[in-house]
Amino acid sequence: MVKLIIYICIFFILANCSNKTTYSGKILDNNDLTNINFVDKKNLISSLGYPSFVDPIEKKFFYFSEKTEKKSILKKEIKYSYVFVFKFNKNDKIIDTKVFNTKEIEKINFSNDKTSNDIVKRGLLEKIFGGVGTQKELPTTP
Repeated sequence: MVKLIIYICIFFILANCSNKTTYSGKILDNNDLTNINFVDKKNLISSLGYPSFVDPIEKKFFYFSEKTEKKSILKKEIKYSYVFVFKFNKNDKIIDTKVFNTKEIEKINFSNDKTSNDIVKRGLLEKIFGGVGTQKELPTTP
């Protein structure tokens, strides 16, 4: 029984001595980060591969990349964590590029842009009294 406890203690000591590196998203190296001179969608996909997420409405590509090192059971350190955003025009040319460092999430400013609601146009009275009044009942039988 004592040998079993000693073996378990030795196992935990050895497990804490090993470092483990984990990558999430796109694995980037220094060549990928220094040669960011993409012109169009085809050039971007050939260099970085397919994106982590594609926004079909605004035609944006999102690439996520994170490197984490685990030095012990309780100590985990994020080395880098980035989100790259590329926006395209109708000709698939890159018109806007943004890089967000998610390790410094407190420094990221949120956008005040709002999506317009062109489907339903309401007047002033409808905005004020929008839910007041009788509702039309939909037929329940075919």
